[in-house]
Amino acid sequence: MLFVLTKEIVHRFIKFGVVGASGVIVDFGFTYLGKEIFKIQKYIANAIGFTIAASTNYILNRIWTFHSQNPEIGIEYSKFLLISLIGLGINTFILWTLVSKMKWNFYVSKLFAIGVVTLWNFFFNMMFTFK
Repeated sequence: MLFVLTKEIVHRFIKFGVVGASGVIVDFGFTYLGKEIFKIQKYIANAIGFTIAASTNYILNRIWTFHSQNPEIGIEYSKFLLISLIGLGINTFILWTLVSKMKWNFYVSKLFAIGVVTLWNFFFNMMFTFK
């Protein structure tokens, strides 16, 4: 599949990035609450933060980034969550590798993992969820 980078795609990626930045706040907030306040195991807390952020990101991306009018919201949301869950797997693998194997700081590693998964999420949601 040939992919052409257009102004529209760049504009959408910027919007996706803004939505993603709000998702980082949600993700880190819920991860912090789970890990530090409620003493949930760090990878479970990470999954909780990531999942809540994915849900808020779906709503914002549907309305603002991709202007979706798809009446099949349940199917669209399921596709978004599927891509997000694959992203969660990628996120967790990167996080585990950087923290456990490379001894990086947990939150620095999490930020790096979010950056990688942002690219995954954007391109697969653009091509699959909101096509």
